[in-house]
Amino acid sequence: MTKSSVLITGASTGIGAVYAERFARRGHNLVLVARDKAKLDTLAGRLRQEHGVAVDILPADLTQPDALAAIETRLRDDAQIGILINNAGIAQSGGFAEQTSESIERLIALNITALTRLANAATPRFVQAGEGAIVNISSVVGLAPEFMMSVYGATKAYVLFLSQGLDLELSSRGVYVQAVLPAGTYTEIWERAGIDVTTSPKMMQVDDLVDAALVGFDRREKVTIPPLQNAAHWDTLDGARQALISDIKQDEPAARYKSL
Repeated sequence: MTKSSVLITGASTGIGAVYAERFARRGHNLVLVARDKAKLDTLAGRLRQEHGVAVDILPADLTQPDALAAIETRLRDDAQIGILINNAGIAQSGGFAEQTSESIERLIALNITALTRLANAATPRFVQAGEGAIVNISSVVGLAPEFMMSVYGATKAYVLFLSQGLDLELSSRGVYVQAVLPAGTYTEIWERAGIDVTTSPKMMQVDDLVDAALVGFDRREKVTIPPLQNAAHWDTLDGARQALISDIKQDEPAARYKSL
């Protein structure tokens, strides 16, 4: 049986490039999306030679409407694509007061809008086929406003929420959705954001991150947090969230908010 093709965004370096190598090693043909055509060409040539897979490259800046629309079209029309790795994303330096409206708009355009639209483009075809997988790269920053990366963390919290919601909608229809939450990982995202990590605590190597994420993928985990040492902590957090929801009585305020 022919294995499905994998479309990977942000594929020229870092997490996306390692996903490309790992899926090529598994015998999947690839569609690689990133801004840097030269790096895509180099990666694609190596993967074709080493693994004998077909690799298409689609240079695209997903913050640009025309480029994003072209990738959506490929996802809608290419019946061979059965796995979408929504990896493209950016961070930004500085606090909220120092960030510009332009930098915030670009961050949201890539981390939220592009990711959501690409998932939406693939989903109808996956549902019709009764199979398919969407992997969305979130971040543990989305769980921790204490990290002081407010807008970036908010975009990653959105990715986690979207993934959990899509799982509830789509799992019964044959579509697997995984949210992957890295912590600090050695990739180019920091340099591009102007963030110096040379003095930061030790981070995870990108190969280790992707290999761990793929273990979760193969196990069909809904949420995979490679750096989380005790998985019970996630179960406790999710259980507390569900207990909170069950305690909400929407027809009246809680007693502590009623006037004496």
